[in-house]
Amino acid sequence: MKANASSFASIVGEDNVCIWEDIELSRQERILQAIMPGSVPSCIVYPHTTEELAQAIAHAHQNNWRVLSCGNCSKISWGGLATCVDVVISTERINQLIEHAVGDLTVTVEAGMKFSKLQAILADRLQFLALDPTTPESATIGGIIATADTNSLRQRYGSVRDQLLGITFVRADGQIAKAGGRVVKNVAGYDLMKLFAGSYSTLGIISQATFRVYPLPEISGTVVLTGRAEAISQAAETLRGSALTPTEADLLSSQVVSNLGLGKGLGLIARFQSIVESVKEQSNRLLEVGEKLGLEGTIYSAADEADLWQKLREQIHSDVTGSVIICKIGVLPTAAVEVLTSVEVGLVHVGSGLGVLRFEGEGEVVKMRSLCEGNSGFLTILSAPIAVKQKVDVWGYTGNALQFMRGIKEQFDGKNVLSPGRFVAGI
Repeated sequence: MKANASSFASIVGEDNVCIWEDIELSRQERILQAIMPGSVPSCIVYPHTTEELAQAIAHAHQNNWRVLSCGNCSKISWGGLATCVDVVISTERINQLIEHAVGDLTVTVEAGMKFSKLQAILADRLQFLALDPTTPESATIGGIIATADTNSLRQRYGSVRDQLLGITFVRADGQIAKAGGRVVKNVAGYDLMKLFAGSYSTLGIISQATFRVYPLPEISGTVVLTGRAEAISQAAETLRGSALTPTEADLLSSQVVSNLGLGKGLGLIARFQSIVESVKEQSNRLLEVGEKLGLEGTIYSAADEADLWQKLREQIHSDVTGSVIICKIGVLPTAAVEVLTSVEVGLVHVGSGLGVLRFEGEGEVVKMRSLCEGNSGFLTILSAPIAVKQKVDVWGYTGNALQFMRGIKEQFDGKNVLSPGRFVAGI
């Protein structure tokens, strides 16, 4: 049963409901990348407040309409394919700053605010949110949380879960609920935020979030080491065991090193951000490590440094043809070099062993999943052509918590209204 667009218009207003046929083509194409072929939603709904969002979700719940939620659709192609979607509900117009407690180093913001706008607001007070989403210009705060989207900065600051202090969300039945708070030290109740980070909106739809923020560093510098795989592996091991404190540190495949014009062989890229003396000292110490191992070393700063990190992101995540398969992996950090010598394009974070790889064919994905699992790890497909997602298990989950996850889904969304099929095992 398809959702009735006019019934949502009575909740959010006619200007905030768009029937499928009137949605701009580029957005249609992005939404279809998240849906199992064979059907399309009837409309997309744009609430402006948490209350309107709650009423819209309650209306869908009462009518057993299945909801695909999104922000700006920048990562809607990630995860499993949603099934039998009746309506898309977007939070991108729920996008106000609620509170910036400068002295407490916290910020509360609505889920639809773009990450880039929030960073600009924080920068005016010499602060920043220590996340680095895949598409920083277009990603929304809610989408970042729903997909647990952070990259190299987790080396120093941790994951999305680590930086969340509180959330407001709408349950599947339309009730508004909260978890956590607006202060750094908050230990009351169950930590539901950790469930919502990376849940792909299958448990509820986030409308507000509170994060801890950090002072902007005085200066930044990046060291790049390139050369033989064995030497790069040893440099990474030395870095992990040292007193050096990079904010970002990644191992790069040889093709990425070559494409960026950094040299030959595998690469190690490490960014230091602090006061001038600290950045200079730490950069030089890492260069010395590289020299002793026979590696080529270069320091990047200012515009050259920013350009390098931007190009690195594009190397990993850009998909001009629409045929690329982009995967998230996790392995023991000591196995990172083995993984990178088996792929053309990829990076692995030095500290965590998490990383991103890209492939051209599904056969390569299956082989790499086997390699990752053999190293106590995993491989999850983020984005890929629909045909690939229909043939290859997106999540590849082999753990023993599936029954527990299904039980949580049943408690939060017993009617399976929210983003059905997007999470592990079709949850």
